[in-house]
Amino acid sequence: MKYFGAHVSAAGGVENAPLNARAIGATALALFTKNQRQWYAPALSDESIAAFGKNCRECGYPAPTILPHDSYLINLGHPDREALDKSRSSFVAEMQRCQALGLDRLNFHPGSHLKQIAVEECLDRVAESINIALAESSGVTAVIENTAGQGSNVGFDFAHLARIIAGVKDKSRVGVCIDTCHAFAAGYDLRTVEACDKTFDEFDRIVGFAYLRGMHLNDATKPLGSRVDRHQPLGAGEIGETCFRYIAADPRFDGLPLILETPDEARWPEEIALLQAWAR
Repeated sequence: MKYFGAHVSAAGGVENAPLNARAIGATALALFTKNQRQWYAPALSDESIAAFGKNCRECGYPAPTILPHDSYLINLGHPDREALDKSRSSFVAEMQRCQALGLDRLNFHPGSHLKQIAVEECLDRVAESINIALAESSGVTAVIENTAGQGSNVGFDFAHLARIIAGVKDKSRVGVCIDTCHAFAAGYDLRTVEACDKTFDEFDRIVGFAYLRGMHLNDATKPLGSRVDRHQPLGAGEIGETCFRYIAADPRFDGLPLILETPDEARWPEEIALLQAWAR
């Protein structure tokens, strides 16, 4: 079964995210468990945790259909030791928030070398950051999101994801989220059935579908290989509709939270309904 949703608002409390997802006809959802543009946040209250669980149950969102995202400030491959420690502490706190909410995964961007250390060293720092976070949390999988390769970001190459995973001690608690816009911007073609076959076969060979824990379904504003992360509504960008029909129909993507981050929120109910129709 396919689970389609969007990254919905948690304004007013995390307990509101399931309600917002239900309102757009979603069967999956993503959210920030805290303000994504601040380092720290007050601890979740017992009341908020209980309300979140209650709303998830009543709206039909078990943990495997929810893909929370960490703060954009975190850089788990930071070249500066003080900044790296700050990022690691914040990431541990985010993993622990997910644990408190009964969630089983946390999606994050791997990080950036800032042109100060080698790519390989940056990737190894990300892996060690994951090891630290796994040791200080339980029941939550660290889900690495592929990037578009903008600036000095790592994680745009499938081989980068594989190297990070190789450095994680507990392979049962590390996974990957593939963002279609990011993959396309990084040079992985998704415009035709044949291109999708080639790209996902390459992903399976290098990383492995066993590690896939979710997807972000976004069309792309810029051409193939642009290294520019700019999302478009499904079918309205450079990727086109074929890729999203392909994913909706392919059983390899069953049982995963398949999340829209397309820019026009008013179109989310229509896009979700379209994906659901293609899945049928």
